Amino acid sequence: MDLGTLVGLGVGFGMVFLGILFGGAGVFLYFDPNSILIVIGGSLGAMLVASPMSRVLGLMSYVRHTLFVADWKEEKMITDLVAFSERARREGLLALEDNLDEVEDEFMRKGVQLVVDGTDPEVIKDILYTDLNQIQSRHETGIQFFAIWATIAPAFGMIGTLIGLIAMLVNIGGDTSIIGQGMSTALITTLYGSFFANLMLIPMQRKLEDRDKAETRAREITIEGILSIQSGDNPRILLEKLVSFLPPKQREAIRQESVRD
Repeated sequence: MDLGTLVGLGVGFGMVFLGILFGGAGVFLYFDPNSILIVIGGSLGAMLVASPMSRVLGLMSYVRHTLFVADWKEEKMITDLVAFSERARREGLLALEDNLDEVEDEFMRKGVQLVVDGTDPEVIKDILYTDLNQIQSRHETGIQFFAIWATIAPAFGMIGTLIGLIAMLVNIGGDTSIIGQGMSTALITTLYGSFFANLMLIPMQRKLEDRDKAETRAREITIEGILSIQSGDNPRILLEKLVSFLPPKQREAIRQESVRD
């Protein structure tokens, strides 16, 4: 569970709530079902027009990716690849077949299997990078989903503003309660559109971008390790290649672990 997402949403909603409360106008004045229908319902309808139905129905899977952090276990990934390299130099590439059942990550297992099968290095590289490109393409679909929605939601806030202004202008000189209701809808709908986009949609888009970077880095570590094993690189050189993908603190921890091994 990504506590940052939950805490951020809680802090965002909480600070806005306190701001309204201390403003003295009353919390319930800022609750307007009409505005919710216009912003949430209207923008969701626009997303149905802009995106395939399957993508919209998959909304919760995108939200789930923002709430849960995948642990790619990069340290273990690197130590495993270095261990495979050491065994391949001692016993040959075919000896790695005995380790395939121990490999939990499907992407890495596929790469090791290609090496064991004697596949040409360029073919291995093409296959693995094609897989990586497809992963990134799927990620980009979710990222763009929230990016488009973040653009549409404030626009529906403005549409709500126009609806409220029209209702107000039509009733000038008439029922003052309707004029007040129209003005309320005009202002609150703009507030909802901006709030929805800036506290939820745009941050979720950024979070998905971070998830994409994390998985891409893990896959690139795997690809570099697989190609180095296939080419017979010295395990120590391989270790230095792979730790270069990581922040300095993680690099030192892996080096120390390798020395102990």
